[in-house]
Order: sequence, then structure tokens, then C-alpha cells
Amino acid sequence: MGKGSKSIIRNMSRPIILVFGICIVLFLLSLLAKDSNVFMFWGDSLRETQANVANSMIRNTDNFDWVFIFSLTIVLYIYFSEFKNKNFKGLAAGLSLYGVHWIYEIANAIIKSSSGYALWTVSPESTSLILLIGVSWELSMMFAVAGIVMSKLLPEDKDMKILGMNNRIFFVILNATFLSVFEIFLAGTPAFIWTYPWWGTIPVFLTTYIPFFLAAFLIYDAPIKIQKRFITSIWVFVLLLLIVLIPLGVI
Repeated sequence: MGKGSKSIIRNMSRPIILVFGICIVLFLLSLLAKDSNVFMFWGDSLRETQANVANSMIRNTDNFDWVFIFSLTIVLYIYFSEFKNKNFKGLAAGLSLYGVHWIYEIANAIIKSSSGYALWTVSPESTSLILLIGVSWELSMMFAVAGIVMSKLLPEDKDMKILGMNNRIFFVILNATFLSVFEIFLAGTPAFIWTYPWWGTIPVFLTTYIPFFLAAFLIYDAPIKIQKRFITSIWVFVLLLLIVLIPLGVI
């Protein structure tokens, strides 16, 4: 085996070991906290009643309040400020993560239509507007800026190593861990609902937040042409899905 192959294996093995270790820790914590009323590591079918209420409130404006306008203004301010400061890499990270987020939310809504319940559900009491079954307006605004905010952690040197791994991959895992752990608390509140017993913090960490931050941080460093192609492609795809699936009542 050549030096190049050994280097690739070594570079891949450390992130894999770290991810595996985090999954083990999360699993052990879930065993310790299985009777907790505050932290919820896995879904619970007993919360289907709450999910049913949320299903009936999608895009219902009964709970609308002025937080909607305020949060939109803050997001626009952040984007315009980053544009004025010519932080185009940060903007690319933000739009990339937000686009991937919307793909996931649409997929989650399709799962709800096909099986009765989404993987994750937001409650109407916690928001001014439910956009899709798993995303409220306020949550969507958070994801709109998450890529920009988290990209500010990235070192200038994209090749710098942290714990023997590329710093971009390290921060992908770090940020994915942080948000996955935070969802343990959210899922224990009335605001956020997991109903499937096999869905919880570990699958969220592996299948949701790692891809979110991979998209953000890989596009952050990508050549401008690739940034434009990726962002344009994903947002055109998102808009087409919304235009087609919402009128059909699928999402």
C-alpha cells in the first residue's frame, strides 16, 4: 500500500473513530436518562396525539405574531451585512446549509404524508407559523443563519489539523454533536416531537446534522463556480418541490 493510500485511510479513520465514540457516549447517556422527564433521547409513540394536533395546524395563521417580522428582519440584516463585508464564503456556507435543511424538511413532510407521522414535528403552541410539519418559522430562521454563524469558527488555514484531522471535518463533527445534544432537551419539551422509538439523537447526529455542516463547510472552501452551481441547483430543486408538492397536499 502506497503512502497516499495510507494517508487517506489515516485521514478517514480519525473522524470515523470520533463519530463512533460520540455515538457510544450518546447511547450510554440515553440509558442513564431513560426515566428522565427533561431529556429525551428517543421518540415515544405516546406523543402521537400531540403530533396529530400539529398535523392539523400546518400553515395555519391562528398563532401569528410579530416575532415573524422581527426574526425575518434580523436574518436579512445578517445576510446584508455579510454581503456588504464581502464575506461571500460565509454566505455560501449559509445558503448551502439552509438549502440542505429544506431538502430534509420536505423529505420529513413526505414521510408524514406516507406513514402518518414525521420523524420530527413542531407543535403549534411553540411558533407563530408551522411552515412544514417539522419546521416552524422561528426554527427556519435559525437554520437560515446557522451556516454563516458556524463558519466563523473555521480557521483561515483550511489544511490545519485538529486532533489529527482536517479542521473542517472536526468542526462538522463538533457542530453536529452540539445541535444533536441540544435536540435531546428540545424533544423533552412540548415544542418538539419525536414519535418513532427508533428515531432520536444518534440518527439525528449521523443522518441530519453531519450532512448539514458538511454541505456548509465544504462549499465554504469550494471554488466560486462550484459554490454557484451547488447553491443554484439545490435551491431550484427546493422551489420546484415546494411548488409541486404543496398544491398537491403532499406536504
